[in-house]
Amino acid sequence: MTSIAHIGCGYWGKNIVRNMAELGFLRAVVDADTAAAARAAEAHGVSALSMEEVLADKAIDAISIASPAELHARHAEAALRAGKHVFVEKPLALDVADAERLAALADARGLVLMVGHLLQYHPVYQRLREMVEAGAFGRLLYVYSNRMSLGKFRREENVLWSFAPHDISMILGLVGEEPEEVSAQGTVAFTPGIADMATMQMRFPSGAGGHVQACWMHPFKEQRLVVIGERAMAVFEDSEPDWGRKLKIYRHAIDRSGPVPVPVKAEAEEIAVAPSEPLKAECSHFAECIERKRRPLTDGAEGLRVLRVLARAEQALEASLPRHVFAKAEVRSP
Repeated sequence: MTSIAHIGCGYWGKNIVRNMAELGFLRAVVDADTAAAARAAEAHGVSALSMEEVLADKAIDAISIASPAELHARHAEAALRAGKHVFVEKPLALDVADAERLAALADARGLVLMVGHLLQYHPVYQRLREMVEAGAFGRLLYVYSNRMSLGKFRREENVLWSFAPHDISMILGLVGEEPEEVSAQGTVAFTPGIADMATMQMRFPSGAGGHVQACWMHPFKEQRLVVIGERAMAVFEDSEPDWGRKLKIYRHAIDRSGPVPVPVKAEAEEIAVAPSEPLKAECSHFAECIERKRRPLTDGAEGLRVLRVLARAEQALEASLPRHVFAKAEVRSP
């Protein structure tokens, strides 16, 4: 069985630790906060080790990483150079050049490099993608995603980097191509230079459009993906607690026989999908790819595609913001 050490036992890392332990893969944990590492190790009956000890341990096949985003590239490169397979939480890196180097390094050494784009492993998204690929929607016209909630606020990375990788990954997966145009706008409310709300737009070579809205100062949680095709439309409502209602298909039609297009509405069809934990499926997929020598669904190349879009959106976002929002003046809460 694959032996995995995990780096980062914080807000999200503890969930990866739990799943790796439940699947029987976890052998050790690492965290700069030694007390946090000790608690996680004790809870799951594994060792709390240093990064150096993990890299030197030949019995450890792979490393999963949920350290702060600015450390992802450094930790992933160290693991790959030590001959370990790597699963790194999104984003793969904060710089496209770093991500390119990681993907090339993994390929050169024959190692698995997988990025934590969690929603690619959500059974509802997988069902939706199957329907798109089977032609149920016809040509895709427009896809948009809203990912909004109240908090958790970040001071190191803006809301695009924190929230949007999931949505970009889903949209690229559905459309099947990279955008030729990317634009973005945002609002800075609390921390200088850190956008708390952002919208980004994409235009694809096929003519399809894409839109992502991300916000952590929203009054309620909203996680919604909408797909508009020539033959049908769909809504994936991940914040809907009832699994039987998370995915709805609308077989609306557009009557174009007259001078003005007229919608012909249809009732929503609820698509039943068996519930399962996406993170457990993601962790299991990582181990399976190592054992069967397969490329992950969200491999380094997929992570790089997402990162390239993010980098273009970040550049557009910064260009759209007035210079004063980057000032290091004191920011008071309302």
